[in-house]
Amino acid sequence: MYSKIAGLSAVAILSATTAMATTDATATTDLNLRNLPDPRGEILNVIPAEAVVTVAECATSWCKVTYDGTEGWAYSPYLTASLDNQEPVVLYDNVDRFEVKQVDVNEDDRGRAAAVGGLTGGALAMSVLGGPAAVAGGLAAGAILGGGSVPEKTVTYVVSNPSPPVYVEGEVVVGAGIPQEVELVQVPDSDFRYVYLNGNPVLVDQDRQIVRVIR
Repeated sequence: MYSKIAGLSAVAILSATTAMATTDATATTDLNLRNLPDPRGEILNVIPAEAVVTVAECATSWCKVTYDGTEGWAYSPYLTASLDNQEPVVLYDNVDRFEVKQVDVNEDDRGRAAAVGGLTGGALAMSVLGGPAAVAGGLAAGAILGGGSVPEKTVTYVVSNPSPPVYVEGEVVVGAGIPQEVELVQVPDSDFRYVYLNGNPVLVDQDRQIVRVIR
């Protein structure tokens, strides 16, 4: 199900710029832990909502974290942290405040890593829609409309009938929106549509909002 990227490690595609502190952060939703700071990276594990991770460094919108003994990269707009017992803030917007080490991504090497997995390298043309605030609203909607009420036969159909994989900037989480440019597949006799997005099959409602990530 997951497109694996082999032959290059995360270390090979990153160059450190500063040496700074680590910090703890909390996942605001179930969040993929990947082997690369890229939505095309292999999924190593899933960080549950409200789980705490240790953040070692960040590269643009991705941070290298450790969860349950596994080190990988998580999408930082869905990580929050607090400073001096203040209200939690989104890590993506506050990396400097937390003095987390920042690193640069070598785009050429990342493109080669993507090519190893049979994918197109370089920048991705579209982005998943919605940050933490949108996802918080989507989680509430998903609880009412989708996630817990998806029939098992719908899940079975999606798993048995994979669609062509699509990769966009960002991460697949319940509540995020699907760009209009992404073609969705209708589930027969159902209000749901689906797409295999960033390595995960996702079920989408009529508003193009993710209501379930199938893992």
